[in-house]
Amino acid sequence: MRRRKRMLEGLDEDIRDHIERETQDNIERGMSPEEARYAAVRKFGNVTLVKEETREVWSFVWLEQLLQDVRFALRMLRKSPVFTVIAVLTLALGIGATVSIFAFVDAALIEPLPYANPARLVGVTESIAMFPRASLSYLDYLDWKKLNKVFSSMDVWTGDGYLLRTPEGTQTALGARVSDGFFRTLGITPMIGRDFYAGEDLLAAPRTVMLSYTGWQKWFGGRKDVPGQAITLSGDSYTIIGVLPRYFQFAPRAEAEFYTTLHASGSCDLRRSCHSLDGIARLKDGVSVQTALADMRSIAAQLESQYPDSNRGQGASVVLLSDVIVGDIRPILLVLLGGAALLLLIACVNVTSLLLVRSEIRKREIAVRNVLGASSTRLVRQFATEGFLLVATGGTLGLLSAEWIMQLLSKLIPANMMAGMPYLQGLGLNFHVVAFACTISLLAAALFSFTPVSRLSLSEMREGLTEGGRGSAGTAWRRLGSNLVGVELATAMILLVSAGLLGKSFYRLLHVDIGFQPDHLAVLYVVAPQVSYGKGEQAVALGRQIVSRIANLPGVKSVAIGSRVPLSGNGNTDWIRFVGRSYHGEHNEVNQRNVSSAYFTTLQARILRGRHFTDTEDASTPNVVIINQALAKRYFPGEDPIGKRIGDDDLTPKSIKEIIGIVDDINEGSLDSEILPAVYYPFNQTPDTFFGVVVRTSQAEKSMFMTLDATIHQIDPNIGIGGESIMTERINDTQTAYLHRSSAWLVGGFAAVALLLSVLGLYGVIAYSVSQRTREIGIRMALGAQRKSVYQLIMREAAWLIGAGTILGLVCSVAVASLLRGLLFGVQSWDAPTLAVVAAVLVVSALLASYIPAYRAMRVDPMVALRYE
Repeated sequence: MRRRKRMLEGLDEDIRDHIERETQDNIERGMSPEEARYAAVRKFGNVTLVKEETREVWSFVWLEQLLQDVRFALRMLRKSPVFTVIAVLTLALGIGATVSIFAFVDAALIEPLPYANPARLVGVTESIAMFPRASLSYLDYLDWKKLNKVFSSMDVWTGDGYLLRTPEGTQTALGARVSDGFFRTLGITPMIGRDFYAGEDLLAAPRTVMLSYTGWQKWFGGRKDVPGQAITLSGDSYTIIGVLPRYFQFAPRAEAEFYTTLHASGSCDLRRSCHSLDGIARLKDGVSVQTALADMRSIAAQLESQYPDSNRGQGASVVLLSDVIVGDIRPILLVLLGGAALLLLIACVNVTSLLLVRSEIRKREIAVRNVLGASSTRLVRQFATEGFLLVATGGTLGLLSAEWIMQLLSKLIPANMMAGMPYLQGLGLNFHVVAFACTISLLAAALFSFTPVSRLSLSEMREGLTEGGRGSAGTAWRRLGSNLVGVELATAMILLVSAGLLGKSFYRLLHVDIGFQPDHLAVLYVVAPQVSYGKGEQAVALGRQIVSRIANLPGVKSVAIGSRVPLSGNGNTDWIRFVGRSYHGEHNEVNQRNVSSAYFTTLQARILRGRHFTDTEDASTPNVVIINQALAKRYFPGEDPIGKRIGDDDLTPKSIKEIIGIVDDINEGSLDSEILPAVYYPFNQTPDTFFGVVVRTSQAEKSMFMTLDATIHQIDPNIGIGGESIMTERINDTQTAYLHRSSAWLVGGFAAVALLLSVLGLYGVIAYSVSQRTREIGIRMALGAQRKSVYQLIMREAAWLIGAGTILGLVCSVAVASLLRGLLFGVQSWDAPTLAVVAAVLVVSALLASYIPAYRAMRVDPMVALRYE
């Protein structure tokens, strides 16, 4: 800066010296000092122009001009504070919403999984008609691993729960059983200790366990000497061999704290027809997912031929592991990103409209600058500078608000869901998100920079000097502004329809008939030690004791137990066969639940026919079963199932059970899942050491949990208790309900803002149109036009805009809504009531926005209007 100042001072001194010498020469020729000075200056020429031309050869002239443009742009924006604030806030709103949603998309769909070469990892499961992705059996896994030609490695895992003895008593801990190469397939190396050895998952191998970082911190205080330490899990002794890295989380079992080796030993593990495992595999180089799927289907067909009894109808499924982890989140995120993008589009259109109005107002200023020597390039650069300043300010505010929105949305995700979304840990402004924000900001800046200039040709600039009135000055702009408003209204219509459909879908979801009364139901799970309660009679005695003790507690109306409580998910299925019917090896797969005698009474589920179980029905009495209505309709159409008998595929005598009742369909899976056929066996005839306890209370459910836990621990302090929840909260916090609710609220929020912006845009167009036609309106009224006709003239113009935008929006909405079909529940994408209500809301809002400028036009004084400009 000092060098530049010295150069400028030197230039001024040279110019003064040159003029003074010329002045002295003129005096010597006989001129008076005044005449000599005047002649010298006139001979030298325009001093300012000479300075400008001289500075142009200096290397920093572009920087000087840029600073001039920035200072001038700031002055112009300060002169129009209302315009500046509205434009900046509108941009910040659109950019903030879009960037925050993109951050979720980036974390879930773009960022790679935290495993080695994650693009080569796939989820491998079996596939049946009931479940496209069904669990594997252990024996099928061994055959798939041996026979496949497409995987460099293949391993399996299954969720498990353990009882851990601590100084505070026995506590439950979530875990998983995995095959020996599970972590090597993922490409994960323990941060402390070692990985499982090959063969360490076999029955004869010692029992070993790996700790997650969370489990290490929670149960062992982060001590580095834990490898080699022995612990007892559910009565079995394990040796800790390592601790997994802090960043590692396996989303399908994200809360696991203990990873034990598989040790296939139970009746399920050694039975090919029992499916309890999920597979992961690493593709060989050059092998695609489609090639791997074809190979696994070939192996599945081979096993079906080899084992027709157990593998009939068993196919294969191979999908990218990222798809397994993301699951149902992908379509929701894409819909939200689309909604945010539409909101950003409306924001940009609104700001563009404001800039166009401003450029029309500044036509005279621009024409004067052009006449005084400003080049078209310099004028374009000036508009570009203003556009970039607007976007820079709005983009910065949008980026800051996006960070706040991300944190807010993350906190609204239920903890149990967040645990299954490890990819959202550390959500924030990373490189991808900032790059995306910069990209959309640059595009917006380009739009705002050149759109106003494109409307101002040099001839129009010159006309700006001679315009005597504004009656025809804005005709072209009104046409363009009208088109922009039509786009805004159509876009707002799309968002409103989408929000309406998603909202209606969410309402239907929460009001779906789940087959029982969820209010005042407290739920918890009990895990009893296998050593103490592994025998059937011991488990039955424990179940009866728990029910009896809890039933006598104050505030308890009824209590029951079940192997799985409602809305826990379809699964735990059984194959049944009907006595007296022909059989061709088909698998009649049904949900299987073991429940106590008061189970349906506690749930307040209706027995449609037959009777309930009794507590005396145990191993000493004939086997009985209650079926749901879905099973009765599918397998007993036009028949009375009561008294009929079912059994396993071989109809072994011990499996034969008599149907004694039909219960109304209880939703065992998610709220939007199909009701599957289900069988309910008496708990006393099919007991287990893991079961849920359902308590109907007469007081607040949360207040009961401490008492329930204490009562169960009085029976046996070694019993593990977990999963305490309130049934109504379970319904509201399920992933299905949350995704529908969040998508409906977010798209609804986008739609509300879009409606506001589009209505304001329409108001701006009509108001500007009225201001441009003030003289015309005055002439009309001076010639006898009634105020009513002026009002109708303006409203007719608004009605055309509203009608065109609404019709275009309806057409686009139906097309866009068809893309939402997979997210809707109980609602068609072309739902007529929703379309009608949304169209009415849009039309009424737009007409109200148009009424104010139309009313002002009607109140114009003809004499004032004739003197206008």
